Amino acid sequence: VLFPLFQKAAVTQMAIKKIEPEVAAIKEEYKNKPEEQTRKILELYRVNKVNPFSSILVLFIQIPIILALFWVFRGNFQFDPKELYSFVSLPAVLSTKLFGLIDITSKSAILAILTGLTQYFQTVLTLPPAKPKSSANPSFKEDFARSMNMNMRYFMPVFVGYIAYTLSSAIAIYWLTSNIFAIGQELYIRSSRKD
Repeated sequence: VLFPLFQKAAVTQMAIKKIEPEVAAIKEEYKNKPEEQTRKILELYRVNKVNPFSSILVLFIQIPIILALFWVFRGNFQFDPKELYSFVSLPAVLSTKLFGLIDITSKSAILAILTGLTQYFQTVLTLPPAKPKSSANPSFKEDFARSMNMNMRYFMPVFVGYIAYTLSSAIAIYWLTSNIFAIGQELYIRSSRKD
């Protein structure tokens, strides 16, 4: 269901990488005129039909899903038959085990580790590699960019794994499945685009 949004975000990221040299040239040319620099960069994005904020939409759509899973599967899972629609028959047995193996209402270290690993691979695929230091005394901006890149690449997967472990397995399964699909979609989009 989220494939069109993931695809648009991935295509946008590839387009941003493609025009990165032009953005760098604008930043260098207008480094003392921040308003003009911003205007020129936004104009470049418009001409190339790039929306740098399109990948945020995917995140915002997933937040309610994760919150809903949290609220449904938090603590002791209780089921009240009166909450069923009148046309749904009452199940004889209600199991909270996925495929009879994983209790989705409890924690799972294995799922948390798998979630962290897939988050790492997804991050590696989507983030550009960290740029090497350009000089012995890099600017604050260069240091900050490298630091953010390293945090997103290494800290974020550990954080996601920790969150997946502290919450119910249902959230870890959702996150793991989303990561696997996102990795597959990223690879598919990269292989289908020739530019």
